[in-house]
Amino acid sequence: MRALLAAMAMAIALSMSAAPGVAAAQTLQPVPKLEARVTDLTGTLTAAQQVQLEQKLADFEARKGAQIAVLLVPTTQPEEIEQYSIRVTDVWKLGRKKVDDGALLILAKDDHKLRIESGQGLEGVLTDAASNRIIEDTMVPLLRQAQYFAAISAGVDQMMRLIDGEPLPPPDQTWQHARHGARGLNVLPVLFFGLLFGSSILRGLFGRAGGALISGGAIGFIVFLLTSVLGIAIGAAVVGGLLALLLGASGGGWSSGGGGVGGPFGGFGGGGGGGFSGGGGGFSGGGASGGW
Repeated sequence: MRALLAAMAMAIALSMSAAPGVAAAQTLQPVPKLEARVTDLTGTLTAAQQVQLEQKLADFEARKGAQIAVLLVPTTQPEEIEQYSIRVTDVWKLGRKKVDDGALLILAKDDHKLRIESGQGLEGVLTDAASNRIIEDTMVPLLRQAQYFAAISAGVDQMMRLIDGEPLPPPDQTWQHARHGARGLNVLPVLFFGLLFGSSILRGLFGRAGGALISGGAIGFIVFLLTSVLGIAIGAAVVGGLLALLLGASGGGWSSGGGGVGGPFGGFGGGGGGGFSGGGGGFSGGGASGGW
């Protein structure tokens, strides 16, 4: 009986000791969805500042291939910023697969903590010591003055300068063109409706066939500028020219009915498109942390 009571007491003690760990696991800060290179969950950066940073990082990725992302969160508690940062990079997978050239700059505003997490392929150049210098010498003095955008922008600049010195594989231009092509497709409905509306003017100036030909050529040229994909541009030119020709035959134009935009395709509405995603890069905990 005594042995049974002792075993029960041990089980109760173990369950009570495990309870705080279970509770902590249930209250971990969530990892936000990766939708852009700059994610601000604190409302610290203005829209213009986010756009400026986003463009800077996008241009760098297009030129160098490496992916850098910036994340601002209110807190990482109950985890330390190092543990939370690893969880983020495990989900986001910044950098190219097998090249592992991703990097994360994360600020926990309420905790007054920040960290640079470098991918495995950048640990030779974005070393722990170099990351620490960026944090302590450049970012912390600005953060202590509440100059968040200046601190982040300066930190990103130094990270890019170091990564520029690393001989990485060149960016995959085919992939870049495919991504740009997907973005260009998002504006095709607006482009078609705008140019086909203007085709009535061209038909009046150059005749039905000539106006349709010029309309199709203009559509194809603009689509090629947007997508850099010749096949899509040719297809858009053919479809645009045929539609302009059909409109000329029917003598029709555009009409609005039911609150929508009418036309051969029916109504259309605005929709989101594009987005940003990691390339499958790996991280192993390299980097540095600091506080202000």
